[in-house]
Amino acid sequence: MVWSLIRRGRTAPGLPVPGRCAPGRHVLATARLLLFTPRNRLDVAAALAACADAEAQRWLGTQADEVVPDPGTRRTLLRWRPAGDDGRRVPRHLAEPFAPGPDDPMILVCVRRSDLSYAGALELEPRSGEMGGWLAPGCRGQGLGAELFRAGAALAHTHAGLTTVRAGAEPGNTASRRSLARAGFVRDQGPLRHTLPDGRVVDAVWHRHDTVTASRCL
Repeated sequence: MVWSLIRRGRTAPGLPVPGRCAPGRHVLATARLLLFTPRNRLDVAAALAACADAEAQRWLGTQADEVVPDPGTRRTLLRWRPAGDDGRRVPRHLAEPFAPGPDDPMILVCVRRSDLSYAGALELEPRSGEMGGWLAPGCRGQGLGAELFRAGAALAHTHAGLTTVRAGAEPGNTASRRSLARAGFVRDQGPLRHTLPDGRVVDAVWHRHDTVTASRCL
């Protein structure tokens, strides 16, 4: 992984910089992705838009009140760049600051470093050590899943202080399972059935990533 945010010889203006975390807020980078705690409602809305299509929801089963149902709205959200980084004024309701709750899972929105387009998101539940993530439709099939899950392992091991992080997937979700394997995750024992947020019960296989040392960024 590449942990610097050097792009075309300089740091992209206005974006969080890896290594400069703050209480409750994290930022890290891979070769092609920048991941950071959402700064405003636009970041959150774009993260949800990235996984609201039928292909993603087949595997994720997000609660209905968190799904962006209209395809046009999803496309519009994903065409934005993080607030202030493309010169456009963000609508007031999307410009409102986002403040993570103390008991919320860690969520990091991710953008492509090449053009700053929204690319997906990563979630980590520090109490259970379970991780999940997704990519926007235009970012799939390009090897970015492995980068996303490597970032998830780094978030767990070097930001959240976890020696073990786990991820579940359906047996038929071969794209996610291949990405987990490329990211260094190995098969693990776990419940054979899993209940998705929308109430569906699915078959499950589990993967884990371990480190002998773990640390927190703050």
